[in-house]
Amino acid sequence: MNAAIHTRQPDPQAEQTLLAAGTPPLLARLFAARQVSRPEELENRLNRLLPYRDLKNIEAAAGRLADALARQENILVLADYDADGATACALAMLGLSRMGGRVNFLVPNRFEHGYGLTPELAELAAQQQTKLLLTVDNGIASIAGVQRAQALGMDVLITDHHLPGSELPACIIVNPNQPGCRFPSKSLAGVGVMFYVLSALRAELRARDWFAEQGLPEIQLAELLDLVAVGTVADVVTLDHNNRILVEQGLKRMRAGKTRPGIRALFQVAKRDIAKAKPFDLGFAIGPRINAAGRLDDMSVGIACLLAEDDEHAALLAEELNGLNRERREIEQSMLAEAQNLAEQIAVNGRFGITAFREDWHQGVVGIVAGRLKDRFHRPAIVFAPADNGEIRGSGRSIPKLHLRDALDLLSKRHPDLLLKFGGHAMAAGLSIRAADFGRFAEAFEQVLQELLDEYDLTRTFLTDGSLPPAALSVQTAESLAEPVWGQGFQAPSFYDEFDVLWQREVGIGHRKAGLSRQGRTVEAMFFRCPEALPPKIGTVYRPVANEWRNQTELQLHIDYWEAC
Repeated sequence: MNAAIHTRQPDPQAEQTLLAAGTPPLLARLFAARQVSRPEELENRLNRLLPYRDLKNIEAAAGRLADALARQENILVLADYDADGATACALAMLGLSRMGGRVNFLVPNRFEHGYGLTPELAELAAQQQTKLLLTVDNGIASIAGVQRAQALGMDVLITDHHLPGSELPACIIVNPNQPGCRFPSKSLAGVGVMFYVLSALRAELRARDWFAEQGLPEIQLAELLDLVAVGTVADVVTLDHNNRILVEQGLKRMRAGKTRPGIRALFQVAKRDIAKAKPFDLGFAIGPRINAAGRLDDMSVGIACLLAEDDEHAALLAEELNGLNRERREIEQSMLAEAQNLAEQIAVNGRFGITAFREDWHQGVVGIVAGRLKDRFHRPAIVFAPADNGEIRGSGRSIPKLHLRDALDLLSKRHPDLLLKFGGHAMAAGLSIRAADFGRFAEAFEQVLQELLDEYDLTRTFLTDGSLPPAALSVQTAESLAEPVWGQGFQAPSFYDEFDVLWQREVGIGHRKAGLSRQGRTVEAMFFRCPEALPPKIGTVYRPVANEWRNQTELQLHIDYWEAC
């Protein structure tokens, strides 16, 4: 697919300010192109975190939790079944128990319970003599579930980060995206929201002299930042300054060996060096293995791994997660091949979106397949799999020009009987419809897309940092670029240049390795998912990587896109 290549333009004044503060020239240029204007925005000390008091209702939440601790009420954490929900649940369990709470957790099974706090889950919570039901990474849309929980005699405290609908549950809610919340960062992950709630609770307990009265050591929340880092990166939220601090502090703990046994074990089964932990490891090695539990089995396994207190138990659970991840990849590859065949037929017919469904597909991997289709064809994609009672559940992924949840909201207003439920973000959403309505939905979704998008929006766009001087094609450059925390909304640097192709060969399944030359500088490059032969001269969007192989570190370019010159 052809692509449009654009170059980020650094703010000249910001670049000069960063240079004057001692930032290396290349990094000053990169940061200034990402709206960093002051050196303070690059500092990652914990005292740079935004204060918790700006989160709406957080002091009321802390007060209710402190009362629960004082009365020794049973607190039940209701988690979501992805990596953000799992880490938020583990964080809540560890934090509350160390502060003297009586706490347990319940995580929905996506195949039996669906998403969020439902009336059925409220009844399960009541069976455990729950007095305070605490949601993490869910609940903002659980109006019926909250009502049922309250009718059964439970108080409900929602901690969430998803976008709210027009109506909110009638309970204490901590969510930076709820109306009237002044917290400057709207990009906290669910685990980040829970971290702030624990911070507020610790302050409330200090004011009550709780720790001294109970003979408890005051909790050091920094010790739990490894969980916050994993959940934040895995949920692909925007890495604004606040989130970058949380991630960097968590990574520092991992590199120093001060991490949970479960996270250490996951690095081991993923064959990653935790002493050199990077956001990439969390997003592409650790997060997917935790997610595999919720996708194929029960996220309780993932939460148990994160809560494990000894290396031996953690290793057993991490190996179980690793096996589930292998199974997930096998299912995904089979579904992806079938979905791509369908999508290719759709795309050539000029449609703006991809909708796919088969009765033998697996609910647990529809989101991954939708993401792969979106990447492959640069169109919004929604993939469905069977649920119960004649329903099918879909997961969608979007492109930058389309807010997917808003598109589904528009569709639901035009066709009130079509969507049974839906929710999500700009770039990802979930929904349920009746299986018999799949054709209707596909046409209605396509109509909405054709109104909201134009042909240019369907052209894949790469935003690069321009050209990299040949002298900067070095291991040293790659290593310096690997130091900052990059991620969603604070994209890792990429560059565009033209190269001569000196040699090439296929490696693995569908990948290609090549030798590239530019102005006398020769470098090895990896082209992932590139079965076709390269022409003699190419233009590439690439990222310099310090590749370690047999105890040697060499420069390698990872190619995101190439075109013939």
